[in-house]
Amino acid sequence: MPADQEFPAVPIEDSGDFAAVPDAYQRLWTPHRMVYIENGPVTGDDTCPFCRAPQLSDEEALIVHRGKHAYVLLNLFPYNSGHLLVCPYRHVSLYDDATEAEVVEIAALTQTAMRVVRETSQCHGFNIGMNQGRVAGAGIADHLHQHVVPRWSQDANFFPIIAQTKALPQLLGDVRASIAAAWPESV
Repeated sequence: MPADQEFPAVPIEDSGDFAAVPDAYQRLWTPHRMVYIENGPVTGDDTCPFCRAPQLSDEEALIVHRGKHAYVLLNLFPYNSGHLLVCPYRHVSLYDDATEAEVVEIAALTQTAMRVVRETSQCHGFNIGMNQGRVAGAGIADHLHQHVVPRWSQDANFFPIIAQTKALPQLLGDVRASIAAAWPESV
């Protein structure tokens, strides 16, 4: 398409046209996400993605900070822009199996992540948590990770975000660069 032409407008489905009871949500269909939903993350091998990430460059792995016992990276399949994961380097699946040093650093990195994301995105709140085991919703159940999900007063509540599709206004690389640049040196 020539540069001076605009892309044709693609209508967003209005729930008022659905056969069921209408709701206030507009739908952005992203069928490519079914690969993740049906199969989980694909790493190209059987390596745990949270064990593999620290072996890559920060940009390639979306890492924003490396600590002594844990590190912080962007979620490759985020609920919202700036959705971070705090992971111990050690391959451990449950929180109560983490060492005291890992627990302390995960907590400190989670607090710093909140401060940095609040500063870089002007979010109004957070969802923070760990899904322990596949039955509890852990996509990667074998490696402990804490979710830090920024929230804005204008976004939807948490259930539609995890049950449906979320449009993300920023590219992962841009978000990673912004958060990494704002991360304090002393932490």
